[in-house]
Amino acid sequence: MGDVLAAEWWKLRSVRSTYAVLGVTAAFTGFVLLLAFQMAHVWDGLPAERRDDLLLRPLQELGGWAASLCFGILGVLSITSEYRTGMIRTSLIAVPGRRKLLAAKAAVIGAVALAAGEAVTVGSFLGTRLIAGDRPFPDQQASIAHDLPGFALAGTVVPVFGLLGLAFGVLLRSTAGSVVSVVFVWHVLPLLVYHLPGPWNERAGSVMLGGLPRQMAGLSAENSVYGDLLSPAAAAAVLAAYALVPLGLAALALHSRDA
Repeated sequence: MGDVLAAEWWKLRSVRSTYAVLGVTAAFTGFVLLLAFQMAHVWDGLPAERRDDLLLRPLQELGGWAASLCFGILGVLSITSEYRTGMIRTSLIAVPGRRKLLAAKAAVIGAVALAAGEAVTVGSFLGTRLIAGDRPFPDQQASIAHDLPGFALAGTVVPVFGLLGLAFGVLLRSTAGSVVSVVFVWHVLPLLVYHLPGPWNERAGSVMLGGLPRQMAGLSAENSVYGDLLSPAAAAAVLAAYALVPLGLAALALHSRDA
C-alpha cells in the first residue's frame, strides 16, 4: 500500500491543477485578510450605536468556504484527468486492486485537503483576530482559545469536499458533470434548503455540510443559514457519511465497470 500511496502522491504533485488550486486558496485567504483590514477601518469610523451590527465571523468563515470548492474540484480532477488521458488504464495495470487504488487516491486527496483546510480556516480566524486587535466586535468577545476548536473543526469540511469530488469523478467520469455536482452540494443545495418552509428548513439545514462543524463544536446556528438540531456525535457521523457513502458507491462502480 505504501508504494501505491507514494505513486498517487507523485501524480498529485506532478499536475499543474494542484498548484493552481493551492494558489487560488492562498490568494483567497489573503483576500479575506484584506477585507479584515477594511472592516477594521469601517469599525473605526462607525458611531458606537452601530458597531453592534458589524460581525466578523462571516468573514472568518469565507476562507474555508472557498477552500471547500477548490479542493472539491481538485478531487474531481485527480481522477477525471486520468480518464481523459487514458492514464487510468496504466494505473489499473500497475495496481490491479481497484478498491486499493481508490483508497490510495482518497487518502492522498484527503490528507492534502485536510492540511490545507486547517491552514485556511485557522489562519483566517487568527489573522482576522490579529487585524481586529482590541476592537470589541460583538461576535469576538470570547477568547481565542475558546473559538479556535470550532474553526479547527470547520477545516474538516474541506477534505470531505475533496473526497466528494473524487467520488463524483469516479461515478460520472466527466469533469464538467462532477464539478457541477460539487457546486450543487457546496452552494446550491444549502440555498434550496434555506428557502424551505419551517420547520423543514431547520431540519434539513442541520444536515448540510456547512452547518455540521458548528454542531460538532456544540455551537448554536445563530447568524447562520443552517439549523442546529444534531448532537456533536451525530453531526460528526453525518460529516463522515458525506465522504464514506459516495466513496463506497464509487468503489462499487470502479470495481464493476470497464476502465
